Amino acid sequence: MKILFVNGSPNKNGNTAKIAGALLKKQKFETLNLIDYRINAYGQTLEGDELDHVIAQIEKADVVVIGSPLYWHNICGSVRNMLDRFYGKVPKGGLSGKKMYFIFQGAAPEKWMLEAGEYTMQRFAGLYGLKYMGMVVNRNEAEKLSERI
Repeated sequence: MKILFVNGSPNKNGNTAKIAGALLKKQKFETLNLIDYRINAYGQTLEGDELDHVIAQIEKADVVVIGSPLYWHNICGSVRNMLDRFYGKVPKGGLSGKKMYFIFQGAAPEKWMLEAGEYTMQRFAGLYGLKYMGMVVNRNEAEKLSERI
């Protein structure tokens, strides 16, 4: 089973990565740090775009863990941009058979912020055929959910 952690945080070893470590503590996994890739904004056609590489890595995985810090009351820009760019590049149901987990953490998120982020990720998973396995917001939740991976 190949597991890919897609880290949306600009801090490669920050809280998002630490929670991923707790979630995946019993598993071998690879990390893809979005900060290492140039992913143009939706509608841009600038040279050097690397979204195809990111998609290829996700397509190779059996389990995808997407991690985002909570910025400005929502999913961080790098993850949001990646999600936006899937539209038109990945066909509906194109990631069927894969499982997806979501890490969404922040200093003091309110319930509505977490609900909005999870709603987005559930919709994303549903559109592309991923089986949504749940969201964690802290290390304790990650350790509990790790038993199901």
